[in-house]
Amino acid sequence: MSDAPSTEPAPAAPQPRIVEVQQAVTRELDRIAPVIDELGALFEAAGHELCLVGGPVRDAMLGRRHNDLDFTTSARPDDTEAILARWGEATWDMGRAFGTIGCRKGPWQVEVTTYRSETYDPASRKPDVDFGDSLAGDLGRRDFTVNAMAVRVPGRQVEDPYGGVVDLAQQVLRTPGAPEDSFSDDPLRMMRAARFAAQLGFDVAPEVVAAMTAMADRIEIISAERVRDELVKLVCAPYPRRGLTLLVETGLADRVLPELSRLVAERDEHHRHKDVYQHTLTVLEQAIDLEDRLEGGGPDFVARFAALMHDVGKPKTRRFLDDGSVTFHHHDVVGAKLTRKRMKALKFSNDEIDAVAHLVELHLRFHGYGTGEWTDSAVRRYVRDAGDQLDRLHILTRADCTTRNKRKAARLAATYDALEERIGRLSEEEELASLRPALDGNQIMEVLELPPGREVGAAYKHLLELRIDKGPMSEDEARTALLAWWAERRG
Repeated sequence: MSDAPSTEPAPAAPQPRIVEVQQAVTRELDRIAPVIDELGALFEAAGHELCLVGGPVRDAMLGRRHNDLDFTTSARPDDTEAILARWGEATWDMGRAFGTIGCRKGPWQVEVTTYRSETYDPASRKPDVDFGDSLAGDLGRRDFTVNAMAVRVPGRQVEDPYGGVVDLAQQVLRTPGAPEDSFSDDPLRMMRAARFAAQLGFDVAPEVVAAMTAMADRIEIISAERVRDELVKLVCAPYPRRGLTLLVETGLADRVLPELSRLVAERDEHHRHKDVYQHTLTVLEQAIDLEDRLEGGGPDFVARFAALMHDVGKPKTRRFLDDGSVTFHHHDVVGAKLTRKRMKALKFSNDEIDAVAHLVELHLRFHGYGTGEWTDSAVRRYVRDAGDQLDRLHILTRADCTTRNKRKAARLAATYDALEERIGRLSEEEELASLRPALDGNQIMEVLELPPGREVGAAYKHLLELRIDKGPMSEDEARTALLAWWAERRG
């Protein structure tokens, strides 16, 4: 990639917006002055350049505060480590191969990276890292102009060779050079474009979108883990719909999350939306609005990804009826299987896969009980089946109501309110969170005079089903029921 600034700069932003950006960065630089001024002086005294760079500069201009700061320097890693050791409380060098040394001091965490000049093998997933010798060269290899700005320290001189301030003021994502060159160097930057659109709420420049569309197949050389990490950041961002829409429209989703792309052509059975895809994005946004119901709030990846994947089984289960209507029977079960397969391909942990797939499989369970005629046993079974995902299931079920009929929406909400009230009441009376029969495995073996084995497991399951259907039982009642079941089973 060329180090030269783009020959087609973005149109000038309105002056008041530029002034706001400049004022914001001044305030943030004043706040972090104890770090940047001290470190700048130490590197300068050692004969090296030091610049605050990338995300911290961008976020400073957006008025966002961080105590994690990234710097770039002319110093080599050994020199950087020696300086940071004198300044901070603890240092680490896990990124030494990439020229990065980290340090912590009080509430501050910094990472200092030697100027870099990377070269890529077009078929490789990883860059060959070479140290550079200039700030201009380092900035020119970065992904977007809003991340290709720096502040020299000490002195606080802003370096913006690619028009990042203007793009920031206009809220647009552009690449420092030709986007084709940037994405050819590192195809993951196409995912990062979608992620930053979701995080910042910015538009993506038309030429960048065009390059992403033309080069979407290049993402296939990137490791599943790196794609997964970008997808998680996108889904957990403030505006995930922007990023997901970009992935679908450019064809990137066909490579990294094809289940989402396949929803575009599917209409739901009630014809409430243009397609299931738009319904899905609305469910995701409504789930985000309900995250304050979770302990710790959000963003919560499991709840969000379950909302995104809850209807992915519809394309495989679509059936047209004689009256022209469409059904998607068992799309919950099929969707759970597709979700597991995709998440395994993206190298998610087993716990994450189990949680998301479980929610997808259960997302219709509420509607299986009619309009609210829930027996106590049905409520217990709902809680038992949801397990530790109950709070997230509440969110997903509520978010899945996207009808424009206000009366119907209010009725569904009231019905679910009643269900949650029932769950709360029974939980207080019966400890629903830890449903178990009155007799444990050892007691069952003693009553039936059995050794450990399948019969004991069957007996335990029978008592658990009785507990769910009939409510709490005493040990004597459980023994009587167990012996009756055993006699019938043997006879």
